[in-house]
Amino acid sequence: MDIVKEVLQQQQQNLQKYKPITVEKALEPTIDVGHMLVSDPNYYDEEQMKADREKYVLDLTRDNVQLLINSIWQLPTERVEESIVAKLPPPKAPLPRARKLPVPKPLTKWEEFAKKKGIKKRTRDKKVFDPVLDKWVPTYGYQRYKAEKEKDWVLEVPQNDPYRDMFKEKRDLRLERVAKNEVARMKNIARAKKIATPRTGFVGPETASAKQLITASNIVKASTASVGVFQESLPNEKQARGLGVKELMPGEKRKKKVSTVAGEKRRNLEIVNKVLNKKPKIDIDRAISLQKAEARAEREAEEGGEDGGRTKKKGGKKSKAFSRKKPKGGQGKRNHSKRAVGRKRR
Repeated sequence: MDIVKEVLQQQQQNLQKYKPITVEKALEPTIDVGHMLVSDPNYYDEEQMKADREKYVLDLTRDNVQLLINSIWQLPTERVEESIVAKLPPPKAPLPRARKLPVPKPLTKWEEFAKKKGIKKRTRDKKVFDPVLDKWVPTYGYQRYKAEKEKDWVLEVPQNDPYRDMFKEKRDLRLERVAKNEVARMKNIARAKKIATPRTGFVGPETASAKQLITASNIVKASTASVGVFQESLPNEKQARGLGVKELMPGEKRKKKVSTVAGEKRRNLEIVNKVLNKKPKIDIDRAISLQKAEARAEREAEEGGEDGGRTKKKGGKKSKAFSRKKPKGGQGKRNHSKRAVGRKRR
């Protein structure tokens, strides 16, 4: 009988260890096999959650995963390299994106032209044979520049200008090509970002507009000694117009503002309020200096009382409290054998 009990207990333990694949729930969970997602709408048991939270969450997760695996086993399968895989259907639940959809990179001006004309990009070889140097040189890069410099080690100078620097002109042309390519690249970036740019140069936020430049030109022209009377005009020069332009120009008469009864009354009230509410200004520096002077006078009076009247008197001579004078530096030699009289200078 003991053996039978042991076998039954062992079987019961095995049944508890390996749970069945069938799961019963009050409300059927929503299963999205395409995303391998399970949404369980059932309420959780609050008592079991408080009793043993870890075990309850583990059992709940196991049941939901079992439902997902059961749905996957119902899908059609195929063999791929000695492995059986299931074909997942398209997902049902729309998931939100963390970022916006990627925007295709806008085409440059050259790419648009090439697409319109049917020009295809050709792959260039990394190295080409140079018959002058009799060796293979790179097609582009700094090694290409070194090869060009090695090939053009001497340049012909024109006969009419023997002091002309041909190496400098060649270097300037190369720098000009680099700057031109950089300007074209910046224009492509500005056009892709839909930033309005002029035909030449770039306009930033701190650059003045055309109207402001015309106004400044007219003001400068009228700032001469003759107030612009004898200043010559440029061809196709425009005159600045707008509010406040004549007031900015020197020599122009400013128009008197039209006064109204309400405005006059408001200004008079402001003047009266300013006069009535006027408070005396406090000169902090002067107050501090007066306070210092009073403290100094009190301190001198106290010192004079302690010394027994050895203070200065008006119209009298100075009392000789200490008759010795300080030695002046640099006048006479010092006798080290003679002992100095008086206090030691530090």
